[in-house]
Amino acid sequence: MKKYIAIAGNIGAGKTSLVEFLCKRYDLKPFYEPNDTNPYLEDFYKDMKRWAFHSQVYFLTHKFRLHRELERFPRTVIQDRTIYEDAEIFAKNLFRSHHITPRDYKTYTELYETIRKDLTPPDVMIFLRCSVRTMRKRIEVRGRGMEQTIPLSYLKKLDRLYTEWIASYNLSPIIEIESDKIDYVTDLIHRLNLLKKIEKYL
Repeated sequence: MKKYIAIAGNIGAGKTSLVEFLCKRYDLKPFYEPNDTNPYLEDFYKDMKRWAFHSQVYFLTHKFRLHRELERFPRTVIQDRTIYEDAEIFAKNLFRSHHITPRDYKTYTELYETIRKDLTPPDVMIFLRCSVRTMRKRIEVRGRGMEQTIPLSYLKKLDRLYTEWIASYNLSPIIEIESDKIDYVTDLIHRLNLLKKIEKYL
């Protein structure tokens, strides 16, 4: 039976690495975040207040399209960051930080709520919990140009919102993983424990 697995977590928490690992293990179809196609992203990191609303609407539109695509796919799928995170963490943080005006945020949330009612939720949500210190190191190591200017305060705000969000998330079962304390690639015990948790839902 087809399943929909979602991987959630902050920037640098290890989502893409886990997606790639599970795809190889179970021959899953991956669906990745459309970062590379967002024409506003580079401008956004340079001037968040000017481009925040535009960037978030782009992500929301393309995540909805991606969600529809994975719903139609005949085999089990796995997604790197969900539409729920876009709206309930990233857009909310930008609004709280005064980078999105109340008028624009109202328009955005109305659009999101309209979309959300029509979505099939994941069969399981895998949440990667990770310290901000570890995330910062991983961002530096992987060297994505646009990410190098992300302020530490921005990562901390996202981290707090992720903690709030996952505590109230109730659309599907949750598997929480301390991603800076587990090495499923080289440690056999860690890998077996992780796979045992995930296979329960496959």
